[in-house]
Amino acid sequence: MSVSVIIPAAGFGRRMRSTVNKQNLLLDGRPVLAHTIDLFERHHLIDHIVLVTAASEVDACCTEIVERFGFTKVVAVVAGGDERQDSVRLGLLACPGDDATVVLVHDGVRPFFCGSLLPELVARVRKEGACIVAVPVKDTIKQVEEGKIVSTPDRKSLWQAQTPQGFLLGPLRKAHEAALLAGFRGTDDASLLERMGLPVVVLEGNYRNIKITTPEDMVLARAFIVDSGAIQG
Repeated sequence: MSVSVIIPAAGFGRRMRSTVNKQNLLLDGRPVLAHTIDLFERHHLIDHIVLVTAASEVDACCTEIVERFGFTKVVAVVAGGDERQDSVRLGLLACPGDDATVVLVHDGVRPFFCGSLLPELVARVRKEGACIVAVPVKDTIKQVEEGKIVSTPDRKSLWQAQTPQGFLLGPLRKAHEAALLAGFRGTDDASLLERMGLPVVVLEGNYRNIKITTPEDMVLARAFIVDSGAIQG
């Protein structure tokens, strides 16, 4: 059974306060998106990669990312939608395979995912139907309404969701279709399956798997590269 990866990279990243889209910012001489794709390009378990980018950047992504860096596993570069959820749904339409295909959804601006977790992630998806990478919350979380604390959830039960998030292709497509019909907006892909009552399990990841969304994240990303010498898969 094949394994495909959908990489949504259609966001403009307003919090980055840059004229360059965050996935195109240079990190160690290459665009952040190129680093992210390379994680899956080099891994033997991955068969296909689908990129989802802004409509205005499809051609540039093909030439400046896919062709320039020789990514042979990229089978499609498609235009995304208004929101991330729309972009993933459009990526699913271009994803090869049948209902039992494992599909991973991974943020285009998470270049530090540890590829050694992929075998366990894929195995859990095949066994359980859905599995996400997450880490335990380290800080105390406060629920706030109108500037006032209304509760302090037990930190022991709180996890911070990351990507990749893995699913069987059939149920994920159905979950996206159902959400579209209902006008439901989830905070991630796992929430769409949760809405349908489908179980999603968790694989503990690591705290270096950051999502680059702010200038401070770029500072941290460069520090990771200096520390390791290179981005490791």
